Amino acid sequence: MLDVTVLFPVCQRVQEVRVCRATEVYRSEMAQSGGVLKPKTRRSKRFLQNREAKQTENSKHAMIMKGGNTSETVTLALKDIFALKKPNAVLYKKKNIMRPFEDSTSLEFFSKKSDCSLFLFGSHNKKRPNNLIFGRMFDFHVLDMFELGIEKFTALKELKNTKCAEGTKPMLVFAGELFETDKEYTRLRSVLTDFFRGPSVSAVRLAGLDHVLHFTALDGKIYLRSYKVLLKKSGCRTPRIELEEMGPSLDLVVRRTHLSSDDLYRTALRQPRGVK
Repeated sequence: MLDVTVLFPVCQRVQEVRVCRATEVYRSEMAQSGGVLKPKTRRSKRFLQNREAKQTENSKHAMIMKGGNTSETVTLALKDIFALKKPNAVLYKKKNIMRPFEDSTSLEFFSKKSDCSLFLFGSHNKKRPNNLIFGRMFDFHVLDMFELGIEKFTALKELKNTKCAEGTKPMLVFAGELFETDKEYTRLRSVLTDFFRGPSVSAVRLAGLDHVLHFTALDGKIYLRSYKVLLKKSGCRTPRIELEEMGPSLDLVVRRTHLSSDDLYRTALRQPRGVK
């Protein structure tokens, strides 16, 4: 019989070679074209025009992927966060051999390929078990990254109650002095806001406000809780509001961080003329 333990490292190596080749081809094409892709058909022209800079940008999409080694906890966490992000997210089901903090080239390649400015990368090893990396891009280059370790996790399926509809725009609540006073936590709040806020809208129907994401920063940890808003009868016109935990629930510890320079961060925040 064929030993599966012998095949596993070979498969990992093949996956790593494919990613490297794809990255090399991408670099070669961009170098030959001077960094500008020229459309050959009308369809590709419309596709590239949709990716061009706009005064009012499209909704931010996130790519969610797992590394070469993952645990059941990480896999379930990625699926549940993807469920909260749908339809503005892409879930990569195959494993991707990469280390974002050591080399972000492959991550930037996938960002360009899928047109995603946000990413969530999950991995697991002895040194950093149950690891999640939240990050965002600027011009398809890594801007900020935060590595968070999962200490406790409750999945969506573990809480037997009604869930919010797909695509619901959540209300974000950040509690904790660190989000206001510490530079890294302030930037982390900005990344989490970008990741979970959903599409920009001009108006919101009151009945549509049925999902709350609550983040608490305390003693170097981030506590994420997800609630469904319930409108109960109160005997008057204004309903009584109750929060029911629906999952997922994560207790996270902050590990490594990668912050862009202040100049690059200001450039990323700059808005074109004509935008109010």
